[in-house]
Amino acid sequence: MAYGVVHQFPGGTREQYEASIAAVHPSGGGLPDGQIYHAGGPSADGWTIIAVHESKESWERFRDGTLMPRMQAGIAGGFQSPPTESTFDVYKVMS
Repeated sequence: MAYGVVHQFPGGTREQYEASIAAVHPSGGGLPDGQIYHAGGPSADGWTIIAVHESKESWERFRDGTLMPRMQAGIAGGFQSPPTESTFDVYKVMS
């Protein structure tokens, strides 16, 4: 079952988003293995990212193997604090 993740970065900016994505996504603008959808944009209190992975396990591999290690090491120009996170089982993905 597909798995959705919503990250909210209070005070986040487009510049921080671009730096963070460049550090955690494959070069050339592609999606990480197992991720099937990505959207990011400004929101009322900062920046919101929505990602859909093929499964919860796919999300956990990306989170534990790429996202968290790189964020904990520090991303120059990237988001300065961890996001608020919510997750959900995805019923349907349309494009």
